[in-house]
Amino acid sequence: MELAKAKGTTAEERLQSLGLTLPPAAGAVAAYEPWSIVNGILYMSGQLPWIAGDLLYKGKIGAELSIEDGYKACQLGALNAISQLKAALGTLDRVKLIFRLEGVLNVAPGFTDTPKVLNGASHLLSEVFAERGRHTRMIYTNPEMPLDCACLVVFWAEVAD
Repeated sequence: MELAKAKGTTAEERLQSLGLTLPPAAGAVAAYEPWSIVNGILYMSGQLPWIAGDLLYKGKIGAELSIEDGYKACQLGALNAISQLKAALGTLDRVKLIFRLEGVLNVAPGFTDTPKVLNGASHLLSEVFAERGRHTRMIYTNPEMPLDCACLVVFWAEVAD
């Protein structure tokens, strides 16, 4: 997914101008909820780099997967996270601010270019939500990941009633 400069005034218009279509929001794969809203904050469960249940990026970044593959995996995880936002809120217009992005990356021993990889999610947030997508972030690495996925992407967002 190559990002061009997004055009439009709403998040959904910017998605469209980037040539992106939101996939259906994924359901939980175990005993948890995909998202929860508490006191105006939406907390999201980890979103995988998949489409329609097909995991597109499996393996360790820095071994089977390149930095570019990891970047694209994080972009796809972020696109799935945006789908969760829309499923939770009905419209992306209710997002006041995505203030936190967390990424959990499946990395090979010694791989340290994790900031470049998670930029896939950060860049998409900036393009789609503009100022409302300005976020802090945290990167975690795991030696083993669920389903051998390349990444999990999580948003925390302030939402309007």
